[in-house]
Amino acid sequence: MSVVNLFLIGFSIICSIFLVRWFLHRTALIYAVRKWFEWVGDRVHVHQHFKVPELNDSTQQQNLFYRRVSLYLSSLPSLEDSDFTNLFTGEKPNDIVLSLDDNQAVHDVFLGARISWLNQVERDHRNQIVSRSFVLRIKKKDKRRILKPYLQHIHTVSDEIEQRGRELKIHNNCDGRWKSVRFNHPADFDSLVLDPDLKTKIRHDMETFVKSKQYYHKLGRVWKRSYLLYGPSGTGKSSFIAAAANLLNYDVYYVSLAQVADEADLTSLLLQTTSKSLTVVEDLDRYVAERSNARITSSGLLNFMDGLLNAQDERIMIFTMNSKDGIDSALLRPGRIDMHIHFPNCDFNSFKNLANNYLGVKEHKLFPQVEEIFQSGATMSPAEISELMMVNRSSPSRALKSVISALQSNGKSGGKVATRLSDSSASSPAPPSISEEGGGAAWKETMPKEFRKLYGLLRLKSCKRPGSFDHDESETIQR
Repeated sequence: MSVVNLFLIGFSIICSIFLVRWFLHRTALIYAVRKWFEWVGDRVHVHQHFKVPELNDSTQQQNLFYRRVSLYLSSLPSLEDSDFTNLFTGEKPNDIVLSLDDNQAVHDVFLGARISWLNQVERDHRNQIVSRSFVLRIKKKDKRRILKPYLQHIHTVSDEIEQRGRELKIHNNCDGRWKSVRFNHPADFDSLVLDPDLKTKIRHDMETFVKSKQYYHKLGRVWKRSYLLYGPSGTGKSSFIAAAANLLNYDVYYVSLAQVADEADLTSLLLQTTSKSLTVVEDLDRYVAERSNARITSSGLLNFMDGLLNAQDERIMIFTMNSKDGIDSALLRPGRIDMHIHFPNCDFNSFKNLANNYLGVKEHKLFPQVEEIFQSGATMSPAEISELMMVNRSSPSRALKSVISALQSNGKSGGKVATRLSDSSASSPAPPSISEEGGGAAWKETMPKEFRKLYGLLRLKSCKRPGSFDHDESETIQR
């Protein structure tokens, strides 16, 4: 076989391999045909261009819409499929963000119309960036049909991206301003000790609220919702607030009315809050009961709850009370408070939920005894019972016996008994709780020798430093 024939055969093989690879790459023939039609369409149709600069021309401040477009383009599937894309670390350490390169174009499709964006970057002769902008190119025949809804679509998608990625904060008022720290409370709705049907109803109400902007505006109402949480201390009101913040991904603003100087201060605080937030006022009944020396009038308080100043969209207000008894009905009327949620002391059903959450126990031989004690009228707050379960979690039986002992003591005393953390290393159930108030030294006899020594040291130190130990504090110390 001649050299020429060998060369021709080799060349044919190479060409065949090249053609096969070309056809297989992204089903290249279809891809090439589609690209050709798009190229022809771009040349046939008249396009309009819309520029979104990074900075506003007048103030040279950042154009907020530029950031929204940037977030939106980073989420496009076509950016992931492009031949070249920048990768950056996001706000969180494990986040990877896709970003357009300088003067790179990316395509989008909306309502059947093909749209393209260009990341336009202008540089000076020293290669320094002079300006950045996104340039939207759209067919003129499609502009009237899709431009407005497309821009609204960008707002919606970018809002969702920001909500998913932003870090929650909790704000407290001090000297007329908000001071914030990171909010990382782990509470969620599944762990709340509430009636399951009520919990489902509340969750549905909140999730419906965040999707109801158009409905509220159609009615001419401010897009806000308000809840009243009432019940004794330790029944889960604070956990509910944390769970709601995590469910909705909302910041929390805690308003301490005792720290508010006057109505102007309260107004200023309210105007500094943002949308997508929970504004919380705790112990409102206590403040109302002590109104004689209050610096905020009734009208000022009502304006805070539902006045024109509280007109910022997408916010929830939560008020807590121990009891609604003696509270002016005007303060709690529908429209001012949309939903009243009662947080009672623990009953047997709540107790079983706590046992499942804290001990991993759904059934136990001691449950009938616990149910009988609850039916006799004894009760405790969920916080007290969960505390006993937590410190005895290594032994469910010991934890349940400690709860039984505390409930029996509570039933005999006819009132609510506060409990301390018991010794988690104890090998036997804790004895009945005994109130220190008016109890003399009898309660000390129930404590281990080591605890009595510790108490003696505390008494010795309190003698040297007056006021360092409060002997009048009414509490239960339980082994």
